[in-house]
This record gives sequence, structure tokens and C-alpha cells, in this order.
Amino acid sequence: MNADLPQMALEKGARVVAAMSGGVDSSVTAALLKRAGYDVVGVTLQLYDQGAAAKKKGACCAGQDIRDARRVAETLGIPHYVLDYEQRFKDRVIADFASSYARGETPVPCVRCNERVKFADLMDTARELGAAALATGHYIRRVEGPNGAELHRAADPARDQSYFLFATTPEQLAYLRFPLGDLPKPEVRRIATELGLITADKPDSQDICFVPEGKYANIVEKLKPDAVKPGDTVNLAGDVVGHHDGVIHFTVGQRKGLGLSGNAEPLFVVALDAANARVVVGPRSALATRMVNLRDVNWLIDARAPFDCAVKVRSMRPPVAARVTPLEGRAATVELLSPEESVAPGQACVFYERDGTRVLGGGWISRAAPQRVAAE
Repeated sequence: MNADLPQMALEKGARVVAAMSGGVDSSVTAALLKRAGYDVVGVTLQLYDQGAAAKKKGACCAGQDIRDARRVAETLGIPHYVLDYEQRFKDRVIADFASSYARGETPVPCVRCNERVKFADLMDTARELGAAALATGHYIRRVEGPNGAELHRAADPARDQSYFLFATTPEQLAYLRFPLGDLPKPEVRRIATELGLITADKPDSQDICFVPEGKYANIVEKLKPDAVKPGDTVNLAGDVVGHHDGVIHFTVGQRKGLGLSGNAEPLFVVALDAANARVVVGPRSALATRMVNLRDVNWLIDARAPFDCAVKVRSMRPPVAARVTPLEGRAATVELLSPEESVAPGQACVFYERDGTRVLGGGWISRAAPQRVAAE
């Protein structure tokens, strides 16, 4: 195994805090840092109740995963600390998740976790430990550019996590390191096996870590009981075509579970009106969106005028050509040069170089205007 990590851009022997979730990626991150000659300190965050999480397979940051991280640290011979961030996680991630669904949005809690916990509080802790950098097991690349550190997509497009890290600020990026950004996943598992790490064959977590069995509505009902109220299902003309048990059970683009049948063509959720407890449905053609409004934009470039780029409006979709117009108050509008379907408020829209790998920034979708839905 090659011990060199040129992308670290740190002196050998410098202290580096490795965020260790208990999975194979963060385990290999710590191992690579140790082999490269850094003074590595492993830190694991307990983000929610260990007893509840132990019942959920594939959960991270609790229960068995904390024990796995500790055992990996022992194997590597590095100090390891577990920090109780449970209350912070509830306040900054889970509460936001519930509020977003209550507003009729489709949230991305992994972005919030990186933004508000891992790259905020944990970074402060790393500095308190005297670390020159905080390293994580994310699949993304940090590249030293002419004007400072740049964020780039991972070398392995199948593992790229740049969509979930768009909110990383330039100041945070200067301190962060991502040793796995140039590696494919099979190579990471090979390294883990070579080193005899217990996480080598551990499966990746697939679901939202704090949502047991994918039942997110239970979380929303518990934290936002007033948001769960029945209402009408209406068509694009506003006619009532059915009823529902709460908008939190739906997302834009959904087809199944609408309780509607006998229509001339399949119906999809086109919009959610949480204030009036209405689910708006229409044909698939009504999902096509060209204009998107963004709030809380994080810029990784100096953007003052409209520019052409590529954007992703959902994590699993490929980037598409677009034109972004920066606005005051950290807002922006995005014109998609070809319409995209099922663009949902609450999701992220991330900007990329059109013919490159650099992440230019991104923001939260506040409104998406389907072509056949009249403006309100």
C-alpha cells in the first residue's frame, strides 16, 4: 500500500483528526493517515440513542458502529474518543428534517449533518485537539487551486458525494482533507482487508441513519404533530379528486400510494401545499421544470453575474446544463436548459463546472415551477 498522500498538503508528523463513523471508508481514512506518518487521533460522534440505533441494521454513529470504530483505532494504535453530540444532532438535523417535511418539502438530512455538525462542531473540536486538519472518509477531492482550496468530484463517479457537501464553506475547505477522493471503492475494501480491519466487509449504510426502517413519517408525527392533518387531493385546475391523510406522506414526483384510479393517464404528485393541506396531482408532463429558485446559496467561487454551468437537482441524477443567476441575500435562480422532472423544494441544487469536476457551490430549492402549473 502506497503510504504517500500528496493531496494532504501537510507536513509529515502533523496531527490530523480522523472522523471515524465505524464504517470501512472512515477506517481506511485513518489507516492511510497513519501509514503516511501523521499523528492521527480518531474521533467518533454519538449522534443518537445507542439503544434504539442498535436495533437498526446499517445505522451509523451509534451502537455497534462506535464499537467497530474503537476496535479499528486499537488495531491502528491510535487514540480514539467518542463525543456525545446527540442533543446537537436532534436540534440541528432531526428537528430541521421534521420541519422541512411539515412545510411540504423533501429534505436532505445528510447535507445538514455535514454542514451543522461534522463540519462545524467537530471541526472546532479538532482544532481544540491541536490538529492541523480534519479528515473524513467522504468520496470527494480537495484540490489546491490558484486562489486556494477547491472542491472537486471524486475520481470514482459511482461513489462521488459532492452533492452532499455543497454547503462546505471555503474556510472549512481550507482545514478539511479527503484521502479517499482518488480511490475507487474496491481499492478501499482491498486496503481494509490487507490491514485486517474488522470493517473490511461491512456493508454501506443505505437509509437515513435516524429513520428506522425508512418510516420517516413517524419522526415527523412525533416532532410535528400539528403537521399531520388530512386534506384534499386536487388536480391542476383545483378540482378535488380525492383525499389524503397528510402531506408529509408525499413528495413531488410520487405516483404510488395516491389512492386514485380510473384516470385517462397516470397521475403524479406535482406540488404540495402544506399550508392548506393539499396534494396537487397531474400528468407526468406537468413535472417538467425549467426554472428553479434557490435560497441559502453557498458560493465556492466569486459569482456576481449569470454564468453557465452544470447542475444536479437530486443526488442520483447526472448534472445537466443550466444557467445560474446570483441574487442578493444568498439567493439565486437556475434556468435548466432542458427540463428536469420531479424537482422538489427542500432538495439541493448543486453547481459544477460544465466541462470539469469542480464544485462551484449550491443552494436549497425553495420553488420549482413545473411548466404546466400556473404561477400563484
